[in-house]
Amino acid sequence: MSDTLPPLPKPARRTDEPLLLELGAGADTGVGTEGEADEPCLRADAARNRARLLEAAGRLVEQHGAAGLTMEAVAAAAQVGKGTVFRRFGDRTGLLMALLDHSERKLQAAFLSGPPPLGPGAPPVERLRAFGVAVLRRAFDELELQLAAEGEPGRRFASAPHLVRSSHVTMLLRQAIPDADCELLAKTLMGYLDPALIHHLTRQCGMPPARLEAGWIDLVDRIAGGTPSL
Repeated sequence: MSDTLPPLPKPARRTDEPLLLELGAGADTGVGTEGEADEPCLRADAARNRARLLEAAGRLVEQHGAAGLTMEAVAAAAQVGKGTVFRRFGDRTGLLMALLDHSERKLQAAFLSGPPPLGPGAPPVERLRAFGVAVLRRAFDELELQLAAEGEPGRRFASAPHLVRSSHVTMLLRQAIPDADCELLAKTLMGYLDPALIHHLTRQCGMPPARLEAGWIDLVDRIAGGTPSL
């Protein structure tokens, strides 16, 4: 009879919560070459699971509006634990920003590399006009979601989308009026595009979107010295 003990059975994995793999989950586990070889598969699974959570969040927004979007509701809709949603997005603001990511990427691609007048190839004042109109129209379509995604001031103004847009406006102003304090003027122009102000003007003051677009163009022309649009 052998004195070697049989191996202990592996504990059964809980089945009440689907396993969602996290990006970089094995980064600090000390797993060797085999773990490194599995990394592309883990990343693919993580991307699919992230998309699954965002699909659930999107359905909740469609059904209940942004006010009905909570981490708990997303977890229930995706049939995962609440902790999984927090690990993936950090908090509710992070989840909302992730929902806005797709349209933000489209907007950035349009003003960074798309056709003129929004993209390169047009004079800077024309690009500024087109930029503001594009941002306003996106806000009109996603206003409730954008308002819900706004964090505290320090986080709002330090977010990557805001920094990209502010840098873009600053660059165009420097091309149009190089002797001005373009960084400060860019902040002023960005204030016109703030979702809270857009909500106030359209929902509380009853201003039509066309008036805000015309106001943006007039403001750009007065600041940057463009030829007024007819």
